[in-house]
Amino acid sequence: MVDQQSSIQVIFLGSGTSHGIPMIGCDCEVCTSDDPRDKRTRPGIAVRWGGHTVLIDTTPELRLQCVANRIDRAEAILYTHHHADHVAGLDDVRRFNWLMDAELNCYGTQDTLDYVRQMFVYAFEEDSEYPSHKPALNLVPIDDEPFTLFGLAVTPIPVMHGPLPVMGYRFGRFAYCTDCNYIPEKSMARLRDLDVFVLDAVRLRPHPTHFNIEQAIETAHRVGARQTYFTHIAHQIKHQTISDQLPDNIALAYDGLTFSVPV
Repeated sequence: MVDQQSSIQVIFLGSGTSHGIPMIGCDCEVCTSDDPRDKRTRPGIAVRWGGHTVLIDTTPELRLQCVANRIDRAEAILYTHHHADHVAGLDDVRRFNWLMDAELNCYGTQDTLDYVRQMFVYAFEEDSEYPSHKPALNLVPIDDEPFTLFGLAVTPIPVMHGPLPVMGYRFGRFAYCTDCNYIPEKSMARLRDLDVFVLDAVRLRPHPTHFNIEQAIETAHRVGARQTYFTHIAHQIKHQTISDQLPDNIALAYDGLTFSVPV
């Protein structure tokens, strides 16, 4: 098991909503902002511990995100759900297959993995005449029971994204819950005693399937982590303006944000 005195490193590969920011055809003050924190690719993170790197989701910009953040290995993928902004970059992981000469385990609920298989049919077909390289993947179904990954306990955190079940994940004293507007009480119990909590907070106005800023602040207070970061941020949120209005222990994430959390 991982030494309890060690830490995990978290790297925000992307912190934006499904459109990305700047959005196509938009000239609002955020989409045209010069603040690099207002440039947001689709939401995902990398988590590192003990010499291992795990991705949470594979966004459409995955190659660019990995190059920008010097992610040169990834040994597993944890999927939150099957929406395109969290899955569509899966083909890019074939580079990791080459670098490590190994297949990647992809963890997620059975429903999520079924969608992944449908979206990337070619990756799972046995075809010796396929003309180019494709990802080498092993799909590993999970439920809400904790499991061990590279010596570290990983605890699934079931949340709801409107009517869609989504999986958050906890590693030691860090937890990541994107794409949600409701956290069941059983899952709230799994979020106790956190140093850092990452939570969905899409915009100021209410949204049918995401927490807005007000709801996310209320939820963050209920969880009570020492530090909370909001992610999956839309173009209605200007980083500096909203950051100045948040409580001291709550902040907006941004692409490239990196921090360490004790296990």
